[in-house]
Amino acid sequence: MAINNTKHILVIRLSAMGDVAMTVPVILGLIKKYPEVKITVLTKAFTAPIFANIPNVRVYKADVKGKHKGVLGLWKLYKELKSLQLDAVADIHNVLRSTILKQYFKFSSIPFIQIDKGRAAKKELVNSQRTSFIPLKTTFERYAEVFGKLGYPIAISEMETLPKRAISENVSYLKDSKAKSLIGIAPFAAFSGKMYPHHLMEEVLGLLNSSNNYQIVLFGGGEKEIEILSKWDAQFENCHSVAGKLSFSDELKLISNLELMLAMDSGNAHLAAMFAVPTVTIWGVTHPYAGFYPFNQPEQNALLSDRKKYPAIPTSIYGNKFPGGYDKVMETILPETIVQKISEILSDSV
Repeated sequence: MAINNTKHILVIRLSAMGDVAMTVPVILGLIKKYPEVKITVLTKAFTAPIFANIPNVRVYKADVKGKHKGVLGLWKLYKELKSLQLDAVADIHNVLRSTILKQYFKFSSIPFIQIDKGRAAKKELVNSQRTSFIPLKTTFERYAEVFGKLGYPIAISEMETLPKRAISENVSYLKDSKAKSLIGIAPFAAFSGKMYPHHLMEEVLGLLNSSNNYQIVLFGGGEKEIEILSKWDAQFENCHSVAGKLSFSDELKLISNLELMLAMDSGNAHLAAMFAVPTVTIWGVTHPYAGFYPFNQPEQNALLSDRKKYPAIPTSIYGNKFPGGYDKVMETILPETIVQKISEILSDSV
């Protein structure tokens, strides 16, 4: 049932960086189409900079490892949220934490709508014995369904992207060379099943570097990743690792100024897409049909592993499961193919 008098909506998205980034086009579209609506996003502190300076949008930080941990912590969180004078809750996460919150919200008169994640359809998609292979609803469509049930329908065509943010002074030197395109490369992912092999990524970097057409910014985090990126930074003249050197807020500013991002099926792809940066994605045992393709990116920007050779793809939604012999699926995507795709996109944009 539509709730047409809703004015203040709480949006719950407590998950990983990429999932939070995917909420941005929907939220931007909503506040443009319905300027009377205020949105509070319940998310983790780390992802709060994603929503910086968006009109009518504020962040409420959930401390799920501290004061909001566990059933009692979520009760405290519920009482804090209730005091915000909410009119409705859009749970676009739908996990155990948010479902517990839903039970608490039953003590109030505040409507609480949860996303349908399409779990059964996704389970069928990753079944190697599947009888059909068709695209599922996109995550953006699933988010939109929740807001539609609150009385605020929004179409994909009405969703928006963020404008560029002013680049930080400490990395402004990266934009000094007007003759070179500023591109980002994020070579890591949460699971090995969707991470391009390092030796092949090194070939990609070598080809891009030797062309002398690009300033290449390397993104990553964590001790091991920083070590790998630092090695490539030293090895290739046109490569610059920012891993461990910038705040997340400053990374977002830099990403917004890229001319292209190369990423896995990962969070950095969604961060770039939310700024309308052309984004090339490399796919291993996951597949765009699961609904997690970056916002408004052309289908041809997805470089897919060979399904003729590896017909069980996608073997999982998140890249964490694959059968024996599927650990090398990404080797079917040649470094030359990646470099050619980057060159094509940037040539077309001139």
